[in-house]
Amino acid sequence: MNRELLREYLSFYQDLGIAEVYRREGAAAPEPEQAESLVHGAETLPDILQDIGDCRRCRLHEGRARIVFGSGDERAPLVFVGEGPGADEDQQGLPFVGRAGQLLTQMIEGTASKEGIPILRKDVYICNVVKCRPPENRTPLPDEMETCGKFLERQLLAIQPKAICVLGATAAKALLERKEGVTKMRGNWFRWRGIPVMVTYHPSYLLRAYNQAAKREAWEDLKKVLHYVYD
Repeated sequence: MNRELLREYLSFYQDLGIAEVYRREGAAAPEPEQAESLVHGAETLPDILQDIGDCRRCRLHEGRARIVFGSGDERAPLVFVGEGPGADEDQQGLPFVGRAGQLLTQMIEGTASKEGIPILRKDVYICNVVKCRPPENRTPLPDEMETCGKFLERQLLAIQPKAICVLGATAAKALLERKEGVTKMRGNWFRWRGIPVMVTYHPSYLLRAYNQAAKREAWEDLKKVLHYVYD
């Protein structure tokens, strides 16, 4: 196993709270494919949610009503990642249930229907970078994203989707660590740990009346994602 891959696996187990890993004397090191499957199968979404518990790891817990973990098919081939919960999400404990969430649902189901792809919102998985609502819906701070981002990474590793669609600049920055804005990145494929990632606009941005052109672009981005995953 190469050092980079080994470092990634050890970092993953460290995030799980495992401080030391032992190898039996005489035991052969697993092949990369075997080790990768062990890591990916190490935990489930309920495991991760249980580990989050009544999370107080960063300041965002101070004003939240509920932790918003994620929703949808836990074995979905497509995952949507947004920025963080808003007021409606904070009250219901579910991601994307407010106006932006209603638009996202329309985008997923409407585009799928027009393209002849038989899926509904419940067939994908939706989550956010941070799991607690930032005060006044402000952008999450770097340390908050770093703390909560570890849980997002574990979610994605547990699901192992065929593709990820990131919604907006914050989610793109969290997963891809790139400096370009969404306008430059959208419509293009990137990769996160080998998984294809499509960047597009956040639905809340598309709700603004003057962003009709962006709305059409987002629909085109979504068509690319859906055909890649489901064709």
